[in-house]
Amino acid sequence: MDTSYLGKDPPAPSSITPDGARIVTGGAQPAGPGPYVMSCGTLVGDTVVNRKDEDLGTLEHILIEVASGRIAYAVLACGGVFGLGEKLFAIPWGAFTLDADRNCFVLNIDKEKLEAAPGFDPDHWPSTADNAWVARIHDYYGVRAA
Repeated sequence: MDTSYLGKDPPAPSSITPDGARIVTGGAQPAGPGPYVMSCGTLVGDTVVNRKDEDLGTLEHILIEVASGRIAYAVLACGGVFGLGEKLFAIPWGAFTLDADRNCFVLNIDKEKLEAAPGFDPDHWPSTADNAWVARIHDYYGVRAA
């Protein structure tokens, strides 16, 4: 995540960080480190909506690419009751826009397309080291692989 602005004025109210994350604010700067630097723990559990403001689910995990220290994927949890029967989706981080004013993430995808997306259950995670899987996921969400 870009930290080059620390000690300087923060980026413009609507910006794209070098790791592809988009942040949208109404211009008000909240107290504390967010929305430009945040703990992964603060993001887990956040709601994800699409541009039609339809609820798509919640962020369940944030996956970090260890070698670079960059966020690679957010795992979106959809459906199910109390974690039973839910489907998980590993979505490239660059596909999300943080709406800091509403404390949620926006994913530009129709609900039907998400329901048809390659997903997995909590007991059978995909291999993020599989180049074919990486290409397929990035293509599906229209995000260029890093």
